[in-house]
Amino acid sequence: MDRKTIESLFNRVGEIRCLVIGDLMLDEYLWGRAERISPEAPVQVVDILREELRLGGAGNVVNNLVCLGAGVTVCSVVGEDDNGGALLEAFTRQGFATGAIFRDPARRTSRKTRVVAAHQQIVRIDRESREPLSCAIERQVCDWIAANAGGFGVILLSDYLKGVLTPQVIEAVVAAARPAGIPVLVDPKGNDYRRYCGVTILTPNRKEAETASGVAINDLDSLARAADTIMTNAGLEHLLITRSEEGMSLFSRTADPVHIPTVAREVFDVSGAGDTVLASLAIGMAAGLQLSEAAVLANIAGGIAVGKLGTSTVTPAEIINAVALTHSDSDSKIKNRDVLAALIAAERARGKKVVFTNGCFDLLHAGHVKYLQKARSLGDLLVLGLNSDASVRRLKGEKRPLIGEEERAHILAALDCIDYVVLFDEDTPLELITALQPQILVKGGDYTPEGVVGREVVEACGGHVELVTFVDGKSTTGIIERILERYA
Repeated sequence: MDRKTIESLFNRVGEIRCLVIGDLMLDEYLWGRAERISPEAPVQVVDILREELRLGGAGNVVNNLVCLGAGVTVCSVVGEDDNGGALLEAFTRQGFATGAIFRDPARRTSRKTRVVAAHQQIVRIDRESREPLSCAIERQVCDWIAANAGGFGVILLSDYLKGVLTPQVIEAVVAAARPAGIPVLVDPKGNDYRRYCGVTILTPNRKEAETASGVAINDLDSLARAADTIMTNAGLEHLLITRSEEGMSLFSRTADPVHIPTVAREVFDVSGAGDTVLASLAIGMAAGLQLSEAAVLANIAGGIAVGKLGTSTVTPAEIINAVALTHSDSDSKIKNRDVLAALIAAERARGKKVVFTNGCFDLLHAGHVKYLQKARSLGDLLVLGLNSDASVRRLKGEKRPLIGEEERAHILAALDCIDYVVLFDEDTPLELITALQPQILVKGGDYTPEGVVGREVVEACGGHVELVTFVDGKSTTGIIERILERYA
C-alpha cells in the first residue's frame, strides 16, 4: 500500500455511494474533571465542563464514511421520542435524507452517555430498546431495501443487537445485493453468526470472534481455528478479525491468511474504532482495491481512530500522512495521473511555471542528471513522465528495462531537481501532457521542436518547447555495452 494509491483512491471516493443499515443511537459525552471523592459514597465527583452529542452506532459509521468523502444513505428505525427527533435533526443538519429512517412509537431510541475525566471514561449509562422490529416496521424496511439497495456500490450492516438487523432484514439485503454484485460488509455482534449467511465479509474483533467460535484465541493456530469455525458456520468467503495491538488477520477461502501488523501508537479510546474499520474497508473494496489492500487501509484508519478520545472519525489527510510516515521522502513525489493533474492545476493557478519532460531513464547516469537539472532550472517545478515497464519493452525490446518501474520511479524521485514523478503506459506521453498542460515541454537536443510529441498541446495553452543537449558519451546503451565487454 503506497501513498500514490491512497491519494488516487481518495481523489475518486466521491463517486462511491454507500448504504448503511443498522442500529442508530446517540452518543452523549459529558467532559469534566475529577478532583475529589464524594462524601456520600467512595466514588469520584466529576465537575462537568462540556457536553457533546454525537451520532453513534450506525451513525458513527455514517460519519466515518462522510469524513472519508463518500456519499451515504442510511436506513434504520428509531422511536418517536425526543432522542429519535434529535437523531433525525442531526442527519437533516448534515444534509442527509431521512426517508429511509422509519419511526416506531413502540421503540425507545438508544442513547449512551459517557462521563469522561482525565482522558478516560469514568462511567457509561445506556438507555435503549433491544427488541426486534415489529412485523409491520420490519416489512417497511425490507420493502425499502428491495426497491433501493441495488443502486449502491457497497452496503454496510452495523449491528449493535438493538433489533434493527433482524434475520429477515439481513436476508433482504443479501437478496438485493448478490445479483448486483454489491459487497456487503458486517460489523457483527452476538454468538450466532449464521444469521449473516450470504454477506461478503464480517469484521469482528478478537473477543467477538472468540464468543462466536467458542475458541480461545491465544496464538495464530487458535486464531485460524476460530476463523475456520466462523466461516464454516456462517458460510463466509472472507473474514477480517481485528486483534487490537496485534493488528488484523484476513482469512479467505481461496487464499492464505494475511496478518497485518498494527502501527505502534498510543491508545486513548477504542470506542467506535470498529466503525472506522468497517467504513474504511468498505471504501477500499468499493474503490476496487484488492481485499488485502482494503484491509491494510482499514488497519491504518483503525490505528488512527484509537489514538483519539471518544468515538471519532478519520480523514483522508490523516490516512495519507500515516502512509507517508512508513515510506521514504521520495514516495511523496510519486503520483498517479489523476491526483497529479489536480495538483498541477492548483500550482498553475498559483502562478507556478510547470516544466514537463519524459523518458525511460533505465540505468540512471550523469547525463540524465545534468539533463534533469537543466530542465528544472527552466521553471518552478519539474514533472517527470516515466515510461512503465510495458512501455519500455515496446520501445526498446523485450530485454529492457533493466530496472523495474517502481525502482526507477523512486531513484528519480530522490533527485532534488524533480518535484513529481508519474508513470505512463502509453508509447508516447501525449495523453499525460494533455492532462497536465505544462507551460514548458523539455526534450533532448537530438529532437527538433516540430518532432516533440505534445508540442501542439503546450503551445495551444501559451507554453513552448525547450530542447536541452545531452552530455556527450553518456548513455544507458553505452553502459550496457561496457558491462558486456568487461564481464561477458
